[in-house]
Amino acid sequence: MENTAKPLRRVVIVGGGAAGWMSAAALSAVLKPPYEIRLVESEEIGIIGVGEATIPLIKMFNGLAQLDEATFLKATQGTFKLGIEFVNWGRVGERYFHGFGRVGKPLWPVDFTQYWLRLRALGRAEPIDAYVVSSMAAKANRFMLPKPEMQNSPLADLAYAYHFDASLYARHLRALSERRGVRRTEGKVVRVLLDEAPGPTHGHVRAVQMESGEMVEGDLFLDCSGFAGLLADKALGVGFEDWSHWLPCDRAWAVPSESTKPLLPYTRSTAHSAGWQWRIPLQHRVGNGHVYSSQHMSDDEAAAVLLRNLDAPALADPRLIRFKTGMRKDAWTRNVVAIGMSAGFVEPLESTALHLVQMGVAGLIEAFPHSGFDPVEIAEYNRQSRQRYESVRDFIVLHYHLNQREDGGFWQACANMAVPEGLRWRMALYAASGRLVYVDTDLFREPSWFEVMEGQNLRPKRWLALTELQGLEDTVNYLKGVSDTIANCVSVMPEHSEFIRHYCQAPKM
Repeated sequence: MENTAKPLRRVVIVGGGAAGWMSAAALSAVLKPPYEIRLVESEEIGIIGVGEATIPLIKMFNGLAQLDEATFLKATQGTFKLGIEFVNWGRVGERYFHGFGRVGKPLWPVDFTQYWLRLRALGRAEPIDAYVVSSMAAKANRFMLPKPEMQNSPLADLAYAYHFDASLYARHLRALSERRGVRRTEGKVVRVLLDEAPGPTHGHVRAVQMESGEMVEGDLFLDCSGFAGLLADKALGVGFEDWSHWLPCDRAWAVPSESTKPLLPYTRSTAHSAGWQWRIPLQHRVGNGHVYSSQHMSDDEAAAVLLRNLDAPALADPRLIRFKTGMRKDAWTRNVVAIGMSAGFVEPLESTALHLVQMGVAGLIEAFPHSGFDPVEIAEYNRQSRQRYESVRDFIVLHYHLNQREDGGFWQACANMAVPEGLRWRMALYAASGRLVYVDTDLFREPSWFEVMEGQNLRPKRWLALTELQGLEDTVNYLKGVSDTIANCVSVMPEHSEFIRHYCQAPKM
């Protein structure tokens, strides 16, 4: 079959920061001449940088962008992340761990968690963390890279992600992208020009005009301008779907603080009276922030809560960030693809922002268009984008809704709200029999849903009947074998800080 559509050549990325330079790095790894990639950004505008933590799938993006892991971590003051510790999310004084990777070891015919539910009810099981190697390693402040050659060991597929400085990450990606031929133009966009000629490209973005007067023309435009939405919102008028009735937090104070010891290989999220505080350890400092609802707490009070709960002295004054949770009704409109915060924003509770950038770019590469911009391809891109955002939204809403706090209107409102239908269904299914389901566009797999539901005290009424095909003592011994193996694996790991010192220590700043 002959393809007669004229291929596009010029890709213009509007906006830098992590979203813009992640897009540039990924596209420049795939698109070779005669394709041209150009990025326009203004250093005066800066980047949001609400969080510096990631999830394990970031390694797939770094592979696509051809980043060397140790080099990238040195350049970004990076550390390793094995999961997230949640403090005060169920009830005040409680804590639980969302560790990356699988829970336990498969045992036919039902999921490992079913056997654990049965033994927990009989008082014969250890806490669930004992069966998650990433959780146990995190609690011991230990880390090592996976050992794929150890096929029957928890170390074979140890799941991990990173903490890093988002601005340094953008700088690292910029250098990589420019070496591959990406052209950068400094300056502000002051005008967006649309194609006004009759024909199939009528209404497409034709060019952006810089403050200097220069016209940057293109065939395909990526809107990486963040909340400003210069192309998708202001030029094309694509509507925004507001999710603040499910996720009412709309502001965050962010501040760096001095490093502390030990260097923890996990993020911490501590719930406060009207939101929560993040703690992200880097090599040279700790990133902190307080996400909160301005309807339930004043800006001054929120800043005071943040500063009062730092583990070490602040290195700067707190910076206020305003946001609205939701998504663009269509991520791809005409010849404009919104990437990152211009496409949507779900607060950084589970560190999904960079992943949504990653998936937006990956989806674009998969369906990279000819100049015809087939509406079927665009519709499929938008369908997948919506499902990804809604799945992340539901997982975040789960944390808020499953609270039993009694210390204020914010948490009670979250507990009493009507949740999205898909989330209601997942919770009901788990409450009935501990069943977990996976939808093909889910970012978070069954173990993640399990750890949050259990961590925040959602208890199933029963376990699946086939769980009892295994004899009770056989099941006890099997679970003990799993927990003992994990404990042995953790005991041979070096301390997190020691591993970094040998593998990816950054030069002192």
